[in-house]
Amino acid sequence: MILSQTAEYALRAVVLLADRDSTAPARVGELADTLGIPQNYLSKTLNALARTGVLASTRGKGGGFRLARPAAEVTLLQVIDPFDHFSTGRSCLMGKGECSDTDSCAAHATWKSVAAQVVGFFAKTTLADLQKDPKKRDILGAPRRTRSPARR
Repeated sequence: MILSQTAEYALRAVVLLADRDSTAPARVGELADTLGIPQNYLSKTLNALARTGVLASTRGKGGGFRLARPAAEVTLLQVIDPFDHFSTGRSCLMGKGECSDTDSCAAHATWKSVAAQVVGFFAKTTLADLQKDPKKRDILGAPRRTRSPARR
């Protein structure tokens, strides 16, 4: 996978927030339960997104998180970049840290054009674009609830 676990969790949570009918903030515990993500981890992730302006947070009773802007104004890059730094274009596929034309890894020359396409996808795709797709729930990765076996 191209995304870190934190960026994936951020994306899944923000898609869920965009999909809510209510403008009322969602509590971290509710989101964590729905997505099957550890609550403390998700809380830190959502707070980071609030610091970047993707989310708005409210403290206290009735508090939680909601989108800071309409879904059509939030790109996937804005959601994942605080964690994976795609916008700098220097993330190394081989784990070198920063990778550039002058200080590159073995995969750099080939990966550079692919990475540009990936960044382009994240930069042009908005949360609203995902909402239009009937398969949007697949990104949430919520644990599948299964019925318990029928009693005999």
